[in-house]
Amino acid sequence: MAELKITLVKSTIGAIPKHKKTVQALGLKKLNKSVTKQDNAATRGMVNQVRHLVKVEEIN
Repeated sequence: MAELKITLVKSTIGAIPKHKKTVQALGLKKLNKSVTKQDNAATRGMVNQVRHLVKVEEIN
């Protein structure tokens, strides 16, 4: 199954609280740190909500 590598590339300072909580729920804590998540609809929706703060790569 495919996976997504999600990297936080922009700070959440100044972001709306909903976006801060979404970034936290993805498991991202510090700038330029990455997490690997399963590629499913829930993860895609979370990434889509904070697409201006993260970089996403597909891993096979």
